[in-house]
Amino acid sequence: MKKSVPTIGQFLIDRLYKHGVRHVFGIPGDYVLGFYDQLVHSKIKTINTCDEQGAGFAADAYARVNGLGVVCITYCVGGLKVANTTAQAFAEKSPVVVISGAPGLKEREKNPLLHHKVRDFNTQQKVFKQITVASAVIDDPQTAFSEIDRVLHAALRYKRPVYIEIPRDVVNMKGNPNYRPASSHEESDPVTLKAAVAEAVAMIKKSKKPVILADVEIHRFGLQQEVIDLVFKTNIPIASTLLGKSVVSEGLPQYLGVYEGAMGRDDVRKYVESSDCVIMLGVFMTDINLGIFTAQLDIARSIYATSEKLSIRHHYFEDVRFKDFLRGLLNAKLPKRKVIKLPAKKVVFVPSSKNELTVKSLFYSLNRFLTDDTVVIADVGESLFGAADLVIHKQTEFLATAYYASMGFAVPAALGSQMASPQSRPIVLVGDGAFQMTGMEISSIARYGLNPVIIVLNNSGYGTERQIQDGPYNDLREWHYSKIPDVIGSGKGFIAKTHSEFESALSAALKLKEWSIIDAQISPLDRSPALERLASRLAEKLK
Repeated sequence: MKKSVPTIGQFLIDRLYKHGVRHVFGIPGDYVLGFYDQLVHSKIKTINTCDEQGAGFAADAYARVNGLGVVCITYCVGGLKVANTTAQAFAEKSPVVVISGAPGLKEREKNPLLHHKVRDFNTQQKVFKQITVASAVIDDPQTAFSEIDRVLHAALRYKRPVYIEIPRDVVNMKGNPNYRPASSHEESDPVTLKAAVAEAVAMIKKSKKPVILADVEIHRFGLQQEVIDLVFKTNIPIASTLLGKSVVSEGLPQYLGVYEGAMGRDDVRKYVESSDCVIMLGVFMTDINLGIFTAQLDIARSIYATSEKLSIRHHYFEDVRFKDFLRGLLNAKLPKRKVIKLPAKKVVFVPSSKNELTVKSLFYSLNRFLTDDTVVIADVGESLFGAADLVIHKQTEFLATAYYASMGFAVPAALGSQMASPQSRPIVLVGDGAFQMTGMEISSIARYGLNPVIIVLNNSGYGTERQIQDGPYNDLREWHYSKIPDVIGSGKGFIAKTHSEFESALSAALKLKEWSIIDAQISPLDRSPALERLASRLAEKLK
């Protein structure tokens, strides 16, 4: 019996499902309603959010946990609102598929001024070309299937966002019945790969104090187990960057901690920077990862491998895939080193004897409440810097926008994260400034019965900016965050002005089966240990 040809919309849905997508985040609009109707009748669940930016952040978090995320919105008024979240996904290598409806092809005749149109009908695609690794407007049924496969392959190959625009009168058209997908397997150049692995192995064998520095691409390409196996095979100590935090379980005996230049713990910084062979795997050399460029990493003592480049000291290698190089190291004859004494994984947070709630005491308590089932989601600012010293129990249980640094990520990210991993309970760390941007997504969280614990670091404004330059522009209107459950009609709110009140609130919140929010009120000028370390080191350099 001849197999029926799917519609273009159904083909896209089938491909997404094949790649592991089970949820699509977004807000409907007239240009995308036809595709939404197909989603409703598919195996993929549609998750409506309050705002398109919230949908974009949720899809980003979903992609970080699941391997691929999807946001689906209408033309321009919806699409351009996810430009920021897509830019973040591009910067931090998160494979998000942006699906946008668009005016029908027949509607475009004689170039009418249709609603949502900006300059011309290609304006939105031109914008997304700049912030995605691949894009396509599906306007030809004969090439529709191949274009969809091409774009989705790019998302998975490069771990960056892609863009698919479908005119509304194309969604229900049949595609090319003779289409057969081509092979998309890519291989390293075997001669170059062999030479690169041999040179790296020789450098590692010769070194007296090697160390692995693992970052975000280990997450994105699913190479955690390979890295763990390499660590146990060789006993080489491992540290992570801030962007790559929780790349491996931080309970590993060989785990040093987070390396982030002057913002990081001094013992971890000294160990990494004194190494004669730093094996950097998937590392992004960003300002935040490098402690605002206070890091001291010598390329002449480094092996630097990412999905886009490979260098050993000053020797560069082309046509070597990241996965192949890492697996080549794992399979090579590397000696197992003696177990050496590493810096203690000490908790640097100290509660105040005065019982006041500070950034230090807040993270001190939080660190003790973390379990194997909690995932920490940190927004930018003190929420991120303070969380750097938390001990995360399992891999991929820390999510943060630690490079692009867009405020407002954390609350909608809890929605995406818990959809991707229902067994994990999010603890959300968000400043009051970031919360006021996207906190309305608590409504979506409540709608779908999720149960994150949301901790608002309420310092009455933009705390990080105050450390740089203070002024009235850093102040915010005070909200009664603990009363938000009354507005939503579900959840539980707490106020914490002292350390003991915070501990009691956190303990009670974690026992609840529904979502909760803690209004953690701290001094406007209080700051985390990470910012204190950075300020201290910068002051030393200026002497």
